[in-house]
Amino acid sequence: MFSRLQALNPKPTTELEYSTPFELLVAVVLSAQATDVGVNKAMRKLFPVANTPQAIAALGVDGLKPYIATIGLFNTKAANVIALSQQLIERHGGEVPHDRAALEALPGVGRKTANVVLNTAFGEPTMAVDTHIFRVSTRTGLAPGKDVRAVEDGLLKAVPAHYLHDAHHWLILHGRYVCKARKPDCPHCAIRDLCRFTDKTPGEPEPVAA
Repeated sequence: MFSRLQALNPKPTTELEYSTPFELLVAVVLSAQATDVGVNKAMRKLFPVANTPQAIAALGVDGLKPYIATIGLFNTKAANVIALSQQLIERHGGEVPHDRAALEALPGVGRKTANVVLNTAFGEPTMAVDTHIFRVSTRTGLAPGKDVRAVEDGLLKAVPAHYLHDAHHWLILHGRYVCKARKPDCPHCAIRDLCRFTDKTPGEPEPVAA
């Protein structure tokens, strides 16, 4: 499965736009129940103005809201981003900690967000399970589980070590563009023959024009 996904996309990464660990952290916090496209549009306005804990904290909640008002749950997210910025300044010298417990102690940061930051910013072989990964893992039979943590634990056991760093990006992208929730594009799926999903979308891929 992963050798095929790697062949299609040798160097996968997040679709969130960022240039520092702090920008990534903010973008991931804002991406909960929102699209990466929508978050990127907002960050293109915010980050040129404020892209450090000090600058974000200086905006304050009311100053931050106009930049992220197009993102769902922006009131709560604005409060969390200001609070986590202040905590980074007070406890971590304004730097994003390379530590799971410290990350999860930040306002608005749960296990999934911490996993994304540890993997994408710091190169850790973590598995950030979102709705796409949960769906793909369960449908394919790769790592079925009743909840997110069960799927995460199953993936960490099932995915070969040399694929683990990039695995969650491959699975997210596969779920976002191929193994979609309502109508999976099974005819164009590179791992269709390996998948245990019983309700595959019928049909064959269209032949490539010469």
